[in-house]
Amino acid sequence: MINSIFIAGTDTNAGKTVIGSAILQLAAKRGLSTIGFKPVSAGCFETAEGLRNDDAVALQRVSTLQLPYEKINPIAFADPVAPHLAAQRMGVTLDLQQITSAYTDLLSANADLLLTEGAGGWRLPLGEGAFLSDFAIQQKIPVVLVVGMKLGCLNHALLTYQAICADGLEVIGWVANQIDEQMLYLQDNIESLKQLIPAPCLGVVPKLKNTEQAAEYLSIDRLFQ
Repeated sequence: MINSIFIAGTDTNAGKTVIGSAILQLAAKRGLSTIGFKPVSAGCFETAEGLRNDDAVALQRVSTLQLPYEKINPIAFADPVAPHLAAQRMGVTLDLQQITSAYTDLLSANADLLLTEGAGGWRLPLGEGAFLSDFAIQQKIPVVLVVGMKLGCLNHALLTYQAICADGLEVIGWVANQIDEQMLYLQDNIESLKQLIPAPCLGVVPKLKNTEQAAEYLSIDRLFQ
């Protein structure tokens, strides 16, 4: 059984949090203990306890093991921009070791599933030649790819899939997440993706008003065999 998953997206707003939360929900229904991890976030809001990120809060809410927020989102910025740019503005450096240490700390909680959600696309810059994908590579985390279904998604999906494979990681599944309600030939595009990506499709999620319903459209049996 896979006990660590990295959720990657074809782009910003592809639906990583929606799909990551759905996987955590489905794992919990199986009686598994879970932790959602958002190592780097930007576009956070101020609270009395400090910065909070909507994506990280969503993952924390559906995790069965409730940990302090700072453990599941150790690096957070207020500016809604690429994290390395937000870091530059704050005069700090994004540290890959900080991410690795936070991940190792979460591993010690011995959850049945530790799900890490990336930020932006696969090759998110951290600055000074480092990328968030370096973390996933170092930890050898299998990847679930979320394809944001919109015009141009075939190119984004295939390039992302090829990059992940070239980095030596396994794409254990992908999800088609409809973000453009008006997308032409949606089903034809999904069939094209099934031919282009030699990994199992875990589900097709339509545009939802209540994103908590996304779990109804996923089949993740193969992740826990």
